[in-house]
Amino acid sequence: MKYMNKALGLLACISIVSTAAPVFALNMTPGEGTTVEPARATWNTGFFQEALVRKGLEELGYDVKNPKDLQNPIFYKSVALGDVDYWTNGWFPNHDSQLPKDFYDKADKYGYVVKSGGLQGYLVSKKHVEKYNIKSLDDFKREEVKKAFDANGDGKADLTACPPGWGCENVITHHMEVYDLKDHINPIKAAYEAGMASAIGRYKSGEPIFFYTWAPNWTIFKLKPGKDVMWINVPEIIPKESQKPARDRMTMSGIEGAVTDPIKLGYVVSDIRIVANKEFIGENPAIKQFFEDLTIPLKDINEQNTKMNEGEKSDKDIARHVDEWIKENAEKWNGWLNAARKAAE
Repeated sequence: MKYMNKALGLLACISIVSTAAPVFALNMTPGEGTTVEPARATWNTGFFQEALVRKGLEELGYDVKNPKDLQNPIFYKSVALGDVDYWTNGWFPNHDSQLPKDFYDKADKYGYVVKSGGLQGYLVSKKHVEKYNIKSLDDFKREEVKKAFDANGDGKADLTACPPGWGCENVITHHMEVYDLKDHINPIKAAYEAGMASAIGRYKSGEPIFFYTWAPNWTIFKLKPGKDVMWINVPEIIPKESQKPARDRMTMSGIEGAVTDPIKLGYVVSDIRIVANKEFIGENPAIKQFFEDLTIPLKDINEQNTKMNEGEKSDKDIARHVDEWIKENAEKWNGWLNAARKAAE
C-alpha cells in the first residue's frame, strides 16, 4: 500500500538511577522510512506556509519530496486519487466549487493554517476615512469624496483594482454595476504591484488612497489596517451567483482595522486549511496531529510576503524565512512536534 510505513519507529527505554519507574522516551522521528509527496499552489503568497509545514514533517523524520505546483482543480483531483498527499493552500469555502464529486470520500480538510485569513476587500487611507467619514463604497458617490480621490481629473475616484483576467476583476466589475458606481469610481486595472507601489507613494506624500487587496499579502504589512488604512463596507451584500452558497461568509466580525464591526466585505472570507488524502492521514497519525495543531498568525505571513515582494523570493530565501520563524516561535514549534510524536506512539 502506498502509504504503509517502510520502517516503524521504536520506543527507546531509558533507565534513571533512582527509585522512580522507568521513563520511555518519545520516538523523535516517527516518520522515518515514509516518503511524502506534497503539492503547492501556484500563488507565491502561499509558499511560506507550504515550506513551514514541509520543514515540520522533515523534523519528524519523513522524506518529503519537493512540492508539485498545481492549479486548484488539478490538486483536488490529484489528492483524492492519492497522486499527491497534501497541500497547505486550501481556501474554504472559496474552493468548494472546485472540488470533484465525492471528494470527501477520499480527502478532507485538517486544522486551520489561518482561520478567516483569506480576506478580500477595499481599503482607504485612515486619515481620509476620518476626514470624509467614509464607511462604504456608497460614500464615493459624494462629490467631495470623488474630488479628493480623483488623481487623473476624470471626475471619478481612482481605485487601485485588479489586472484583467484576475478573478477579483470580475467581482469588482459586479460591484460597480450592482451598486451603481460606474459614474463615480474608476477601477485602474494596471499591473497590481505597480499600481500598489504608486498608491504607497501617494500615501507617503499624505494623499488619499483607495485600493482592493487580499490577505495574506504584503500590501497590508506595508499599510497596516487600523493604523494606516481601514477596510470599508460594500453598501449591501449582493453576491454573484458563484458567491451565493457562501453568502454568510461575506460579512465578518472581528476584522482588525474595519470601519464597522461586523463589516460587509462583499467578498467571501475563507479559512486557509491543509487538505490531505484520508488514507495518507490514516497511516500517519503524527502528520494528522501536526496538521491539526499548526496555525500561523496572519501578520507573520504578511511580513514574510513583504520580504518576497522586496526581492527575497528564491527557495533559499523562503527556507531562511522558515528557519527564522521557527527560531522566534521555538516553544510553540517544539510543542507541535512533540504532540505529533506522542500521537505516533
